[in-house]
Amino acid sequence: MSLRTLREFLSPSLMFLMAFFATSTMLLQAEEKPTNRLAEESSPYLLLHAHNPVDWYPWGPEAFAAAKEQNKPIFLSIGYSSCYWCHVMERLVFENEEIAAHMNEHFINIKVDREERPDVDDIYMTSLIVYNQLIGSSAGGGWPLSMFLTPEGKPFAGGTYFPPQDMEDGRIGFPTVMDRVTGLWNEQEEAIRKNADIVTQVVKRQMTPSLDLSAVELDQKQIETTLSALKESYDPEYGGIDFDPARPDGPKFPTPAKLNLLQHAAEELQDERAKEIVLKTLTEIARGGIRDHLGGGFHRYSTDREWLVPHFEKMLYDQAQLVPMYLSAWESTGDELYRDAAVETLEFVLRKMTDEQGGFYSALDAETEAVEGKYYVWSKDEIREVLGEESAKIFFEVYGLNEPNPFEHGYVLHLPTSLSAAAEKLETEELELRKNLSRWKQQLLTQRQTREQPLLDDKVLTSWNGLMISAFAQAGRILEEPRYTAAAAKAARFIQQEMTAPDGHLLRTSREGEAKLNAYLDDYAFYVAALLELYETTGDDIWLTQARQWNERQIERFWDDDAKGFFFTSHDHEALISKSKSAYDAVIPSGNSVSALNLLQLARLTNDAAYRERAEAILKVFAPVYEKSPRSLSTLSVALSDFLNTPKSSSSNTTSSLGTVSGQHALLTVAYQDDKKHPVKFRPFLNVKKLPPGKTALVAVVVQIEEGWHINTNPAEPDFFIPTEFKVESEAGVTLKAVEYPKGKPFNLEGFDDPLMVYENQVIIYGQLEVPEKLAGKSVKVRMDLKYQACNYKMFKPAAATGGTLTLSVAKKGEAIEPANKKYFSKRR
Repeated sequence: MSLRTLREFLSPSLMFLMAFFATSTMLLQAEEKPTNRLAEESSPYLLLHAHNPVDWYPWGPEAFAAAKEQNKPIFLSIGYSSCYWCHVMERLVFENEEIAAHMNEHFINIKVDREERPDVDDIYMTSLIVYNQLIGSSAGGGWPLSMFLTPEGKPFAGGTYFPPQDMEDGRIGFPTVMDRVTGLWNEQEEAIRKNADIVTQVVKRQMTPSLDLSAVELDQKQIETTLSALKESYDPEYGGIDFDPARPDGPKFPTPAKLNLLQHAAEELQDERAKEIVLKTLTEIARGGIRDHLGGGFHRYSTDREWLVPHFEKMLYDQAQLVPMYLSAWESTGDELYRDAAVETLEFVLRKMTDEQGGFYSALDAETEAVEGKYYVWSKDEIREVLGEESAKIFFEVYGLNEPNPFEHGYVLHLPTSLSAAAEKLETEELELRKNLSRWKQQLLTQRQTREQPLLDDKVLTSWNGLMISAFAQAGRILEEPRYTAAAAKAARFIQQEMTAPDGHLLRTSREGEAKLNAYLDDYAFYVAALLELYETTGDDIWLTQARQWNERQIERFWDDDAKGFFFTSHDHEALISKSKSAYDAVIPSGNSVSALNLLQLARLTNDAAYRERAEAILKVFAPVYEKSPRSLSTLSVALSDFLNTPKSSSSNTTSSLGTVSGQHALLTVAYQDDKKHPVKFRPFLNVKKLPPGKTALVAVVVQIEEGWHINTNPAEPDFFIPTEFKVESEAGVTLKAVEYPKGKPFNLEGFDDPLMVYENQVIIYGQLEVPEKLAGKSVKVRMDLKYQACNYKMFKPAAATGGTLTLSVAKKGEAIEPANKKYFSKRR
């Protein structure tokens, strides 16, 4: 039997979408029904199937042993708790007694939560795509994922959603699919196994590509290739990336990883087109129905081009990735729309998706009462009943209820225009309108909470929590909100204390006090990134120490010593049909790309060149992939940009690159005097691209101190020591004022009764540069020096100074002053 034979009966139903809304409710606890093995699982998704008449197995050796012993093919069903069509198939197919009986007689049936087992999901989703390619089908992937495997786990056929019976338009139902698979297995098992071997070999090649490491140089062109690909897929009318003009009404996803690269290009590379794309897209999303304007947060994606009617599930990873982008947009523009979107999302997560112990839950379902979106939408009468006639009229105008309604179940709240434009149309002050809307939204939210609540997937996933911790830590720093920093720290401690195995490795998932499953690369990488964000926000060394420790464990468990880069699964992970290693972003960033960013950050913070070398190895191993799919390498491109625009360890260089001041890729440099003799190096970063004439600019002096060395604080303690001092000299009249030195740390040295107060590793000194108005439009030379006295456990060095001269551009009179290097100035607006 050939793959073409399989195509004839399976391909018509691969992407079947059935517009059928069931009236039955999910049977969460049907005591009158017998339970299957899934009742012992902790995943909310698996528990939804615990009372199916299907004899489900969880993924594991018991299922495969049974398949081999009985020589039955495996039916593998993969989904997740907030997947609408997963629920439909559960109700209409897996609850059907007759269908279940056939499944139990002829198959070993395995159910998998893709969020708990992303490795299994990745392998078999790739298998479906490969299978479709081999049979010449144009169908894609999706969930629920329905695959047929040999008893050894090798895939030979599959699809996504199958209906409970054959349809009049020719699409076949699941019973027909099972009959044909059963017949082929019984009559042509050898041919089926050969086909499974073919699919498996192709999957292995695709998931572990052979990469040429010999001739690829890292340069800016690779970043520009990715940026160009993203810009070409931009929707200029409604914003968004991955837009296909041939299918203009197709669904739209926020694609945060791709927007993050564009935002990076706008802020760090002064790419005006990238800035335009990011702000337009973020604005349209924030105004659209994809944003929950009452409860906060973002739904998964939009079903239309205009971002109006969403698919209503809410995923933790979307909230985590969009919050930093909106905060950054607010910082650069001052537009309150962006701040509101970020703050409302953070408050939603704290209110609805946070465990008492600090961990963050995974998702909220899209449906209630078997109707997608019912919880979120409104009729005009419902709003009138809550707000009253006059207030409702204003609310209708602002939130789009006077517009045509494209959603059959009710109005999706959205902002057709800005609040300022709405206020002008309503002939009222914007501030007054904002106050009224805030009160009315709270009233409606209170009423909405009396409705049946969407299903909450309350498992805690390490990787998604890492993303959310980073978002809260950044928000705490940028908004100067201690509650957000505290939430980040509490969640980080939860992972450290509750999601760590006795042997010291991370675990993937936790629910109701039970943590289990080996963690994946993403879990380690995102958690390390979160710890680094907490260190940047708090300055507390405990977070940096933990980041270094977990990074080392990640290297031990995932690093490929032969071909470089990180595997997705650890070296002691169970053997699957393929072991993947990738830099492609999906709905979350690539673990390898985030790891490269972590390593570069650790190199800067510790002055340890080994971190940078490993980051470079990651970038080089995946550089050839730019030719195949540049749009999927957005996070890798951010890491590459960071690598190219950050100098090597200062111990091996006589120059150091500084913050961007003018020009698309212009970099300031300081020529350090006698550089190799200094255990201390510094890099000044400005908060503007050009100095403002007649005003002040902020300068952040990032001081790197070699490991094992310390320098005295300012003021020095004891006071007879020489303090660290930053100085600025300029014949043009630029002066330094309001210098802020950080607090030091105690250092016990033999022979001294009291500890010395010192700086170590990395510290930041802040100051203000006062710029005479007469310098407008000119270039000026400014000398910057750092005076210090270094010591270690064995010796004190004499007082020394290091520094150099920079050429700075001063803006013309009336020229707009653009911000730069925001990560150093987020607390200094």
